[in-house]
Amino acid sequence: MDIQQRHSYRALLMATLAFAACFSVWTLYSILGIEYQKRFDLSATEFGLLLAAPIFTGAIFRVPVGFLVEKVSGRKLFFWLMLLSVPPLFYLPYVETYSGLIWLGFVIGLSGVSFTIGIRYVTDWFDTKHQGFALGVFGAGNAGAAITLALVPFIESSFGWQAIGPAYAIGMLVMAILFLIFAPETNKYYQQKTEHDLSYHLKPLKDLQVWRFGLYYYFVFGSFLALILWLPQYYVGAYGLSLTQAMALTLLFVTSSSIVRAVGGWFADTYGARAVNWTAFWICMVCLFFLSYPPTTMTIHGVTKDVQISFEVNVWLFTLLIFIIGLAQGFGRASVYKIIYDYYPNHMGSVGGVVAAIGALGGCTLPILFGLAVDLVGVYSACFMLLYGVLATCMLVMYMAIKAEQQQKLLREAIANNFLEQD
Repeated sequence: MDIQQRHSYRALLMATLAFAACFSVWTLYSILGIEYQKRFDLSATEFGLLLAAPIFTGAIFRVPVGFLVEKVSGRKLFFWLMLLSVPPLFYLPYVETYSGLIWLGFVIGLSGVSFTIGIRYVTDWFDTKHQGFALGVFGAGNAGAAITLALVPFIESSFGWQAIGPAYAIGMLVMAILFLIFAPETNKYYQQKTEHDLSYHLKPLKDLQVWRFGLYYYFVFGSFLALILWLPQYYVGAYGLSLTQAMALTLLFVTSSSIVRAVGGWFADTYGARAVNWTAFWICMVCLFFLSYPPTTMTIHGVTKDVQISFEVNVWLFTLLIFIIGLAQGFGRASVYKIIYDYYPNHMGSVGGVVAAIGALGGCTLPILFGLAVDLVGVYSACFMLLYGVLATCMLVMYMAIKAEQQQKLLREAIANNFLEQD
């Protein structure tokens, strides 16, 4: 292995670890929120707003940071972002109001822009045929949410709830120092420095397909993020599990979905990103159909007696379906960014940032919509009815886009072969 390869894999490793650390902070409210829900007696909608607070800033700041990382070293931005996350984590134990938690969540949420920085940093180290795999490995840093699910209960049982924020702050500080020491600077090796103005990076955003890619990512990442935040309290409310059991089952969902993203990147490189994405959508569609069905009891009036028929997705079938959805979403997240690189290899900061922002907005808006749906419809499975509708929209848009591209291809071939030439 030559020096460039060694630096490439070291850059990928450090970026993935740093992203995992930032992602664990970004999703910290998924567990803390359950404690605060009981403390402040929050409704489902208020709980959704609390979960959405850090996700909101992590989403909207991905766009400006995406343009910034086109000009500034991704390594340096990553380091300073991690340092910026430390003070609010130290301050977390001193916040004792619902509004205070919302505002602090906005600040903590800045850790969510780490994905945009990392994507731009990693792509500089790998050639086209290995981009799917590299971005899939980096995206496996989503497993940082698993760190939260596993670490928070341990800290709480050993030191109390007040120690969670400071413990995370110390961990983030250590990760920032390790990243600064071991992550190589891309420009030092073989990144070609090119000077482009803002219009160059804005130009691709005029393409409708960029926003289409964002819609796909809204589901494969946004709903994944929303489920990380929503599943612990769903298990507790819908199935009466303890918080420990709920977090263990959510941990299974998060870990499997994150790790499989690297495999999804390889599949996208090998079999085509669009085929992988379309297959992932269909798998999720089937699973969401069953998850959307609320517990139902039906009475059939027979000749001599009434017959009761009941249907309910029990906790084990629910967990299996969620597990399958998580795997499909992992493949889908990897394939979307492979598609983006195929179309916009020189705009991974700007285009990648916009698509990442749209996806993260899913993690911001969907928990709120989940809460509204549950409050309005009155059944826990209303959140999956909502997701089913989001996915149906994505699939319809993708189908129409594929048909339009096929028509354009046929038209180009006709023109090239003079089929439309006038006599």
